[in-house]
Amino acid sequence: MSYRIGFGIDFHQLVPARELWIGGVKIAHHKGALGHSDADVLLHAICDALLGAACLGDIGLHFPNTSKEFENIDSKILLKRTLELVNKENYKITNIDSTICLEEPKIRTHVSEMQRIIAEIIGVSVGDISIKATTTEKMGFIGREEGVAAYATVLLERI
Repeated sequence: MSYRIGFGIDFHQLVPARELWIGGVKIAHHKGALGHSDADVLLHAICDALLGAACLGDIGLHFPNTSKEFENIDSKILLKRTLELVNKENYKITNIDSTICLEEPKIRTHVSEMQRIIAEIIGVSVGDISIKATTTEKMGFIGREEGVAAYATVLLERI
């Protein structure tokens, strides 16, 4: 068997008058993530990790933020399309481990729904999707609530 590990990272500014989507879940908050798509920082990090593990470049290569096709697109669609690219290379997802860095709002109550959505899209069990959250203890742009970051690591297995 052949295995590949991929790492992804994404950042978005937090601004008023935008929706906050994380892990495919809309979270009520007075700020949302700024981006060309729905700016789902977690799904973008997972896409980059998957693409990296399969040596397929990054999310910007496949879904450029200069394309009207991807303007305001639901990132769940981007994850589904990323999975199709990875499957074409004869890989399947073994597991995903991820961390969201966000001062506010707290997301613990949304994690199980995020896991369910991601697992459903990529065809694995909820137990194969780890989502953790942390703050930066009020330090930096995340601590000042100016932005959000997400990190993801994936393990692919050659089919």
